[in-house]
Amino acid sequence: MLVTVTPEDLAHLRRARDLMDREYARPLDVPAMARAALMSPSHFSRQFRAAYGETPYSYLMTRRIERAKALLRLGKLPVTEVCVEVGCTSLGSFSARFTELVGESPSAYRARSHTALAAVPGCRLKGLTRPSRFREAPGPRAT
Repeated sequence: MLVTVTPEDLAHLRRARDLMDREYARPLDVPAMARAALMSPSHFSRQFRAAYGETPYSYLMTRRIERAKALLRLGKLPVTEVCVEVGCTSLGSFSARFTELVGESPSAYRARSHTALAAVPGCRLKGLTRPSRFREAPGPRAT
């Protein structure tokens, strides 16, 4: 079934996406996000996926992992505190999702040197460090 997103719906969806970007550490569920978009939860979920190509929960978790990566690069907080700081309630789920999106565990990510990123301007750093569900599969490269 093809879902059409109207310009009005897109404006409402942006309100919910902005809420997730701003309040990622708060407990947010689909009904709360749907209220921000002035939609029912089921309509909101369908429209969000049609507009952004992922579920609202997946988008929220990607934002949380993005923030977690920044905190882990600083190296000041243990992984458990980073997990809580970004709004996750389960260390196991946080670690599994982090590993899925980043390709390594939070502890391994924090232990790796990130000195090369120190010279990158913040406006470029966000794009370079954004987690993605669509990573390239490792394998031989064509020459």
